[in-house]
Amino acid sequence: MEVVLGSFAEISPLTILLLVVVGFAAGWVDAVVGGGGLLQLPVLLTVPGITPVQALATNKLGSIFGTTTSAITYIRCVKPSLTTAGPTALAALCASFGGAMVAAWLPEAVILPLIVLALLAVGIFTAAKPNVGQLEKLRHVGLGHVSRAVLIGLLVGFYDGVLGPGTGTFLIIGLVTVLGYSFLNASAHAKIVNAATNLGALLYFGPAGHALIAIGLLLGVANMLGGYTGARMAIAKGSRFVRVVFLIVVFALVANLSWDLIVTWFG
Repeated sequence: MEVVLGSFAEISPLTILLLVVVGFAAGWVDAVVGGGGLLQLPVLLTVPGITPVQALATNKLGSIFGTTTSAITYIRCVKPSLTTAGPTALAALCASFGGAMVAAWLPEAVILPLIVLALLAVGIFTAAKPNVGQLEKLRHVGLGHVSRAVLIGLLVGFYDGVLGPGTGTFLIIGLVTVLGYSFLNASAHAKIVNAATNLGALLYFGPAGHALIAIGLLLGVANMLGGYTGARMAIAKGSRFVRVVFLIVVFALVANLSWDLIVTWFG
């Protein structure tokens, strides 16, 4: 196993400062609705000499600190159902590992348009129905509830291993629309599962030596602070606040991925 420590020697102080600021912002966004990778990955790609796979792996290393911190905060304050979150997180971890393994063989050019359409549909649906996710009206009970949650974990976990942007957002979409969670409780469950998907991808990327440890740990500290702040703010302001941030992030994801498609097709 090759461990890549990374180095700050060739990185300008401005870039290091930008990594810290963006790491905090990404942790905050991830804690509320997911999608922090939209902020973090582009900045990582400005690091001299870094490859795309190193950026992806380093992003996962930094993010796991933030998602774990926000997950613990939610567990203490919101008390999500671990009977549901636990099996879902385990399924997502395994699926994320598998997704990372097969990423090289999947046609991204085919997958991205489907993701953009799905996000756009969900964003329009959520904007048109302001009561969705405001009140908790859980659907299904017992094994039926848990099995559907596990299926969501498998699908989103695999997606996180393959591509990644908006994993937490997709988890919230599934938990709100399929299972009837409020936005706040869905975000609490999603953080537990998202921490597991980050771990699953790292179990593949880590032994391969792709993660830049020094940069990843710097991002990790910033993510922890942002994750704690974001989780506390979401808990204090409730589902209405989470819904607003959710819509902003969804349409930001649509814009970002649509631009990637345009560059891919016409660049």
